[in-house]
Amino acid sequence: MAFFIVFEGGDGSGKTTQVRNLYSRIRRRQTPVRVVHEPGSTVLGESIRRLLSARRKTGSSLPPIVPEAELFLFEASRAQLVGEVIRPSLRQGTSVICDRYVYSTVAYQGYGRNLEARLIKQLNEAATGGLHPDLVVYLDVPPEAALQRKTETTDMGRFEKEELAFHQRVRRGYMEQAAAEPHRWFVVDALLPTAQVSRLIWERVEGLIKDRM
Repeated sequence: MAFFIVFEGGDGSGKTTQVRNLYSRIRRRQTPVRVVHEPGSTVLGESIRRLLSARRKTGSSLPPIVPEAELFLFEASRAQLVGEVIRPSLRQGTSVICDRYVYSTVAYQGYGRNLEARLIKQLNEAATGGLHPDLVVYLDVPPEAALQRKTETTDMGRFEKEELAFHQRVRRGYMEQAAAEPHRWFVVDALLPTAQVSRLIWERVEGLIKDRM
């Protein structure tokens, strides 16, 4: 039976590496699985991703995107991804690993941008049709450490440029969501060695797989 796993975490938490590692482990079991990311993984989603990152790539030639518009862009990408990719894959028996989902919007646009929680909840439900993951893997890392990782490895993107207080609010948003749904969330200390983080995640996912057999 197919399962739906979401990875969440602040910028610099190591999500990309851990998504790739989990995908490889599941593939070795000859289990159908695919990886998607938000925003993106559809033609519309990739267009929105480019739009959201355009200001970083072109300097100050584009006006800033207001928080409300940013929210709707993420929701549009999500609606397309769920309808075009995630739901069809799950129906066909292919498990899905998603790099970011509704929880990012709650954390970044809700706690980070201070947009209304009720509006975000309504839009998330509308965009997903109420589709919830079987497991949310949250890679927790203090914002100070995460931002240091990003500045050492790549250019600063849309959210990395925000002040430290923004990232602290985002982290609080994640932790409060995790506390509200402990049965669904698996919180991992992302400051642990990469191999250890991968092992902890696999132990949790392997249990999920066995429960579905």
